[in-house]
Amino acid sequence: MYWKKGPVIGRGSYATVSVATTFTGDLYAVKSTELSTSKFLQKEQHILSQLSSKYIIKYMGFDVDCDDNKPMYNLFMEYASGGTIYDVIKKQGGSLDVSLIRSYTHQILHGLDHLHCNNLVHCDIKCRNLLVCKDGVKIGDLGCAKVVGYNGATTSQLSGTPVFMAPEVARGEAQGFPADVWALGCSVIEMATGSNPWPEMNDPVSALYRIGYSGDIPEFPKWLPEDGKDFLSNCLKTCAKERWSVKELLHHPFVSNSNSGPETRRSPTSTLDQSFWESLSVSQPSPEPTQMDNFSGESHAERIKQLVEATPLCLPNWDDEVDWITVRRNQQDEMDVDTYDFGRIESITISNLNVDEEQLENSVCVEDLGVLDYSIVSRVPDFNHIINEIFLNIYEAIFNAFRSLCC
Repeated sequence: MYWKKGPVIGRGSYATVSVATTFTGDLYAVKSTELSTSKFLQKEQHILSQLSSKYIIKYMGFDVDCDDNKPMYNLFMEYASGGTIYDVIKKQGGSLDVSLIRSYTHQILHGLDHLHCNNLVHCDIKCRNLLVCKDGVKIGDLGCAKVVGYNGATTSQLSGTPVFMAPEVARGEAQGFPADVWALGCSVIEMATGSNPWPEMNDPVSALYRIGYSGDIPEFPKWLPEDGKDFLSNCLKTCAKERWSVKELLHHPFVSNSNSGPETRRSPTSTLDQSFWESLSVSQPSPEPTQMDNFSGESHAERIKQLVEATPLCLPNWDDEVDWITVRRNQQDEMDVDTYDFGRIESITISNLNVDEEQLENSVCVEDLGVLDYSIVSRVPDFNHIINEIFLNIYEAIFNAFRSLCC
């Protein structure tokens, strides 16, 4: 296959990952390392070539070429256009929504199920090794993967990332299927928080000792739903025999409902969203509870219209004389507002109280000026807490401005 190496998109402990372009324009990911140190890369090639699952990164081939007179071993794989889950976490501000965590976890479980059915333990499940492709999430980087023996555990040297290791792995006892389940639980925490499951541990040796011998488990993200916390509790049991298997976890409600639709952290749709506020605190029971609708309007005008239509009983009675009081009188009888044409005044546009004199003369007639000369008497609903001195001062300032402009 003729191909051209492009920019580097990742670096691992034993290889460098670059974009490879063929002469036909196809894109691949190529892992490259010197032939003399390609033991792990050749092992990964051997494993990938025997797997076939849409939840495992696809194997495309390998070759050996020279780069600066050095023989290089190249492993070609499917190109993950979305990067890793770790990259997605960073792009989304440090954590993923619950709906996305559900979906990703469900797909990872399918990939692990395929590995375990082929007697393989991945040994290094974490968000940096989980790839986001056009058709979903896929498990990658199988350089640490191992074949399990008849006892369900590997017999070769233990490997992986310390903060994602299960207690039995940290103690150097075994690394079987339950170790991948523990690492999956740690990866869910990483998706929810953006950090590894032991963020307070900076020293790998101290981390391994605490994981292996303290009996502690990582702290669960508090904002996860109850089924998410229950899912983690079944992944992160310190005793490997008590952990759920991948097949059992595939039927857990946290992932079996992953296609139920998007979830978001709920916020009120308006100040009248009674159901939201009642979920935060207990209020006094209302004799006539207001029925709230599900507002779906996108524009502000439509939202306001829906709010008004949904709560007609909450609007004030503008025709009831009992609910009105006089706000200001200046030693004159209350005037009949129907006697004068206030409609003409509404046609005046004021911008920072700067109006052209000629425009003002053409816009205001004699009757309008007469209206402005009267003492200002206004009636408003008696809301008690709304009627205050600031309200009156605003009205007075506006009409004084009109008088000064019209004189």
